[in-house]
Amino acid sequence: MTYSATVQFLYGLQQHGVKLGLETIRALLTRAGDPQRRFPVVHIGGTNGKGSTAAMVASILQAAGHRVGLYTSPHLIDFRERIRVDGVMIPEERVTALVEALRADAAPDLAPTFFEFTTALACQYFSECRVDVAVLEVGLGGRFDATNVVQPLVTAITTIGLDHEAYLGTTLEAIASEKAGIIKPAVPLVIGRLDAPARRVIETRALAESAPLFAMGLDFHCDGTSPVDCRYVGLAAQYDHLSCPLQGRFQLDNVACAAALIELARERGLAVSDEAVRRGLQHVAWEGRLETVGESPTILLDGAHNPAAAVVLADYLADWRRVKPHAKIHLVVGMMRDKRPREFLEPLLPLIDSVILTQADLPRAATGSDLHELLRDCVPAAQVAATSPDALACAKRSAAPSDLICVTGSLMLVGEIKALLRGCSLSPIRG
Repeated sequence: MTYSATVQFLYGLQQHGVKLGLETIRALLTRAGDPQRRFPVVHIGGTNGKGSTAAMVASILQAAGHRVGLYTSPHLIDFRERIRVDGVMIPEERVTALVEALRADAAPDLAPTFFEFTTALACQYFSECRVDVAVLEVGLGGRFDATNVVQPLVTAITTIGLDHEAYLGTTLEAIASEKAGIIKPAVPLVIGRLDAPARRVIETRALAESAPLFAMGLDFHCDGTSPVDCRYVGLAAQYDHLSCPLQGRFQLDNVACAAALIELARERGLAVSDEAVRRGLQHVAWEGRLETVGESPTILLDGAHNPAAAVVLADYLADWRRVKPHAKIHLVVGMMRDKRPREFLEPLLPLIDSVILTQADLPRAATGSDLHELLRDCVPAAQVAATSPDALACAKRSAAPSDLICVTGSLMLVGEIKALLRGCSLSPIRG
């Protein structure tokens, strides 16, 4: 197949939807020779922060001289963003060849979902590249997520909040129980800032699995007002004047989790110098999360899509407004139908001057009109734009050069705006 045809095949797998369970992915990997067993893994789950933490860990390990695989989801523009070795996306020709091989392995009786197939593809590519270590971000939940077939070196759960309730449950305890499924017997576990109900669930599971647990605020922490200059106090290590380019105070928590994971991985045999920790954090990149992509007016992209992430975004916008008290903030929002727009917007509304409601070009996206109907009483003056280019154009017409346009509510929307500004086309696979 051509690369284009390969991508279309993968896109077609989305018709299987989300099927939580490990039987199919285990069978597929077994037929492929169990590539996931050929390299150690750092396995990172959580509601928010897991992608940033994974990117930090991968960058530090690469700075230490290791050959590093990084598997994350979703992508913003190009499907190949999901699978990287030493920061470089998987080549198109390897996607095509490995998909052909995995299709043969799946035939005639396996019907993997898109995420199952992509997880197997990542494991095969990392094995082929002979990575020294792979960093895997959990896709959805944990217990039945396709990445949960690995036997990790170390594990992390960064945060737990309400998201994907249709699959994971409607309480913090239920969601924590699903995310606790990545805890493995005797494998060290790092946990970030968790509310008490979720933390109790995680602690109980870790105790049952004899998994040593290391908690932020108790065993390690990161001090500072910004990740640009912060101090990590950890299990054994201490680093003053660490610098990370990712924006937002919340990244201090992700720096702390990443550094704690590195400490534990080092104890379990991965060589990482203190200098590698510093250099890795200095050079980490993670697109679509408080990412500035334009000036005059400033255009900020943030993939926040649940209430907890909205609180973090609000904290950043409050800081921005304190620096520029006379400038305006224009919010461009698009969300999926299964999200909670009222709760998402609640912490943001006191900080913003205008709202434009729109949608990503996906069947599961709520339309701008859908959002307007849901939000009519709390955002009566919101404008509606049918498409993301229309929404950005509308925001630019309203914004002065000193203003801020913030695009948020969905990583899919962020990806569309990013592609629009770059002048490139999107991969059809966006889930």
